[in-house]
Amino acid sequence: MHLYLREHPVRTLILTTSSEDEGRGCPRRALVFRAEGPKAASQAMVEFVPKEEVDFTGLIRLSARQIQGCLGLMNIENEIFLVVVTLASPIGDLRPSSMKTEEVHRIQEVVFYGLNTSRYDDPAAAETSFPSPTYVDSADSMMMRETGYLNQQAQPSFYEHPAAAIASLFTTGTFYFTPAPVWDISSRLSQRVHKKEDLGDNFATYDGRFVWNEYIVKSLLDFRDRLDTSEKEELDKCQFIILAIQGYVGMYTVNLPTRPGDTGPILATVGLISRLGWKRAGTRFNTRGVDDDGNTANFVETETIFSTDAACMSYVQIRGSVPLFWEQQGLQTFRPTVQITRSQAASQPAFDRHFAQQAEEYGAVHAINLLGTRENEATLTDAYAAHLRALQSLGSFDIGITHYDFHDQVKKYGHDSVTEIRRLPSVRSSREKFGITTVDGTTDSLITEQHGVFRTNCLDCLDRTNFVEDILSRTALEDYFMQTRPEWRQSVALWGYHRELWAENGDALSKIYAGTGALNTSFTRTGKRTLAGVLADATKSVSRAYINNFQDKSKQVAIDTFLGNLSQQKPVSIFDPIHDTVTRLLNERIKEYSTTKQIQIFVGTWNLNGRSSSESLLPWLFPRSTTFEPDLFVIGFQELVPLTAQQILQTDPEQKRRWERILMETLARRPNKRAEYTILRSEQLVGTALIIIVRSDITSNIRKVEAATRKTGLRGISGNKGAVGIRLEYHDTSFCFLTAHLAAGHLNVEERNSDYRTIVSGLHFLKGKTIGSHENVVWAADTNYRIELENEVVRHLATSDEIDMLVAADQLGAAMSSGVAFVGYEEGPILFRPTYRYNLNSDEYDTSEKMRIPAWTDRILYRGNSLDLEKYFRAELKGSDHRPVYALFRAEVQIVDHAKRKALQKKLLQAVTATGPDEKLDEKLESLHIDMPMLPPPSSGTADDWWNGPGHPNGVFDPSTFDTDDRNSTNPFDSSSSSHPPSMHTSPSTSDDELYKSAIKASRNESIRDRTMRKPAPPPPSRTTKPSALHMTPNDQI
Repeated sequence: MHLYLREHPVRTLILTTSSEDEGRGCPRRALVFRAEGPKAASQAMVEFVPKEEVDFTGLIRLSARQIQGCLGLMNIENEIFLVVVTLASPIGDLRPSSMKTEEVHRIQEVVFYGLNTSRYDDPAAAETSFPSPTYVDSADSMMMRETGYLNQQAQPSFYEHPAAAIASLFTTGTFYFTPAPVWDISSRLSQRVHKKEDLGDNFATYDGRFVWNEYIVKSLLDFRDRLDTSEKEELDKCQFIILAIQGYVGMYTVNLPTRPGDTGPILATVGLISRLGWKRAGTRFNTRGVDDDGNTANFVETETIFSTDAACMSYVQIRGSVPLFWEQQGLQTFRPTVQITRSQAASQPAFDRHFAQQAEEYGAVHAINLLGTRENEATLTDAYAAHLRALQSLGSFDIGITHYDFHDQVKKYGHDSVTEIRRLPSVRSSREKFGITTVDGTTDSLITEQHGVFRTNCLDCLDRTNFVEDILSRTALEDYFMQTRPEWRQSVALWGYHRELWAENGDALSKIYAGTGALNTSFTRTGKRTLAGVLADATKSVSRAYINNFQDKSKQVAIDTFLGNLSQQKPVSIFDPIHDTVTRLLNERIKEYSTTKQIQIFVGTWNLNGRSSSESLLPWLFPRSTTFEPDLFVIGFQELVPLTAQQILQTDPEQKRRWERILMETLARRPNKRAEYTILRSEQLVGTALIIIVRSDITSNIRKVEAATRKTGLRGISGNKGAVGIRLEYHDTSFCFLTAHLAAGHLNVEERNSDYRTIVSGLHFLKGKTIGSHENVVWAADTNYRIELENEVVRHLATSDEIDMLVAADQLGAAMSSGVAFVGYEEGPILFRPTYRYNLNSDEYDTSEKMRIPAWTDRILYRGNSLDLEKYFRAELKGSDHRPVYALFRAEVQIVDHAKRKALQKKLLQAVTATGPDEKLDEKLESLHIDMPMLPPPSSGTADDWWNGPGHPNGVFDPSTFDTDDRNSTNPFDSSSSSHPPSMHTSPSTSDDELYKSAIKASRNESIRDRTMRKPAPPPPSRTTKPSALHMTPNDQI
């Protein structure tokens, strides 16, 4: 196929079939792309038309090479790009005897062509495209000659392409697709047979875990789904749309030993397909462990395929990072420290989700853990075993585990001895129980099916894992040969190819995740450990250390951008007034398929002055009474350790762990306790630490927990000052909590303002999320802002409780009013004395030689419509020169019922597209209004509501009746903010509470009124859209 450009009157890209394609039976068709109108940065118009309707006058052919297909549409820096494969090499046919060939191509080059910009056009590629007789159709070339194409003078582009880093990912040779006739390379053999029997539509049944271009191709697949049957078949024959996997595909053809009665030589194909999952994709030290949805880093499904004319055999294994929350921070050396970032209670839900997903997909699961029993790996092994015991105690899944210290075995007995792992009783028993998949070569029907998998892991799931998977693959083949043709086990060539496939597989997966080829591949290839192999492994280890420390971060950004993981990314939609209308109506009626829930949050901050304290923390953590039990405790500490040069260079985590124990012991020993608590996440930057503790029974409702830090000391290179942030999502509402220690010194106001700006602009979570990405943000910090009055005046006013005069001179209040710091944040009324600086264990302000001016350095600020402040005060703990401060919040979190949402979406779609006897859909769309009488009415609270129908009485929906898998779309309400009625507060129980409520009414009544009357943000653009009629423009959209 060819790609053409028309610049006027609207920039248009046209993908057409070539004469070679048409000679193979492809219909003469074209796929036309353009972007115009007010949504040109995020919405495209697509038409599928006969090639004869394309006017070739003035067209420019953009590439000399044949276009292999389109990966999708992508928005980068508010510009839309058409992503096409321009170069690919054939791998071969994995199943030559199949009724339908299963060829695979390796992608070698991908180009991003601007749809709404010419800034990044490559004139050189266009110039050289015409003269090539191999790729140019005679009809097309004649048309271009007539339009003077050869005489056009190209101008060079001086701009760096914004997709250059993404395009480089495809030059590594680790992406694959299937040419026509298309087959589903994302699914293993047994699933392909089942899906073919059920639907027979590769685009509708692909395995979403492994299709890497799913994010950018989704809108085109939606476009395809809305074509009629004949057009859909023609689009598929043209192969304009391709689905790509990443990993490894290899195959060899081999002559097998024959029996005396065989009529001729027996040819077989042995192949390997490794499908790398994209849901927790990334590089070695940037992506570890599991996420809250149960997806693990470096998750790979590897399928061994052995095919002859008579039958095809398939054997599947999986690998993936240890499914816990763990990471390795800082400069990565050859033995970086492993840090488990969540307690067992907080991580068990995600662990359970992971194994539940694997059990549902594969049946039984037998984990083989190759980690060692020393140092860092022992910590992971112990935690892994504890989590698995907890899961096994439920009795819900058939899951086993074998712990096998690979390094210890090799050290004692050599690499050869590892082959005995297949004979371990637990492994042998699972091998026999799981079986293999076999398919009849004549009928393509299943003979036997595999009913379980081995899940192998080491630390990186690369070298050791590949070594053991190779052994298990060979064992499965040997078992198959023993049942069919035992003489094939003696084929030297077959096992040589098998070793080569696994060596290449190890290298490919290692290059993707770690940047270099795998270790131990010399032994995998030859069966021997040589000096050259040892030296090669040493070189790879050094290269890995350099790549992982200095190159992987930029690669991680490129991966996240391509996958659509960055928080500010917008998917490209295809113009469709029908689905745009439905989406808008859904956004307006969110209350009909979502509920809200009130939660309580305690937020506290305390500068410890590098000291330990023996005081009870109950007056701080439970200021009302011990019957008050919040859902979340958010505790920020500053000067957790003395800010010495040694601590700044190498922080001691022991003090953080000590305070974690103190907090948990306080919660455990409180009187009248009704709930258990667990540490969800903690993070430390030198002396600044943030600890989040949650009720144990709500951990399954909290997801996507991440931590990040930002240094501000010594112009950003020292961690003596800076911030720690932890973000999370409680149901469908996002929160970001921060603690910080800003620049000290009475006169250093601008330095503090600068620290704030540095933190806001420089503290980033994974996938591009920033502080501003969240619906609710709370700072609990030692801001170090002071009071602009003389020392004697401040002390007198403070001890006389003349708080209002002090507040008027507060530096932070002035900075907020002038808009130089904490813009958009609120703070509760300050009704307490300055919290800094006291003599230790005393109520007297500083009497030392420096006689520091008292100030409210310790503050809690917040923003977010979900947050309702109930109390803001300080606690009288005297073990530091600061007093701790706390705030009690009620927060309203949103819970979306996805089954109800899809049901309402279906009703609205039917209503919008329904037409009368003499009504045309195009005419109806032009006059469509939101208040159409035929739309399902909003909730009235009666039995006649739309959800009280057959099959779902009283609004109870069975999720199994709807496609509730949201992996292909994001929650459309993540960034929207809707106004909520103020929550009902509990009655004040103390005089402080009464005083606080009075102050709210007196000083903040106007701001609260403004906040509660705030209009909701406009709904985000639709992600699921459909093309319009050919002659419709964006101006026709309702």
